Amino acid sequence: MDIQLMEKQLKALADCNRLKVLSCLKSGEVCVCDFVDVLGISQPAVSQHLRKLKEAGIVTERKRGTWKHYRLAEGLTPIVQTVIDELEATVTCECGSAEVSC
Repeated sequence: MDIQLMEKQLKALADCNRLKVLSCLKSGEVCVCDFVDVLGISQPAVSQHLRKLKEAGIVTERKRGTWKHYRLAEGLTPIVQTVIDELEATVTCECGSAEVSC
């Protein structure tokens, strides 16, 4: 495994808000707008956390209308997958009608 990728991924996992994001994404794709309420932080802060996860190759995004939707990346490294597997799935939502409980 690439040591630099592992370092980036471990740093990305070492944050409570990012772990909450990953917990939410276990249920599937989630709109960026739903994370603001879930995490209780500003939209720019949410975007910063998602950017770090994306740069580490842990999440992917797709644009749907004016919103970005995030999901777990495929082919995660065993370390990252193990961490995610240990998190509880806590969200099922569609943008605008979220049922969130992170």
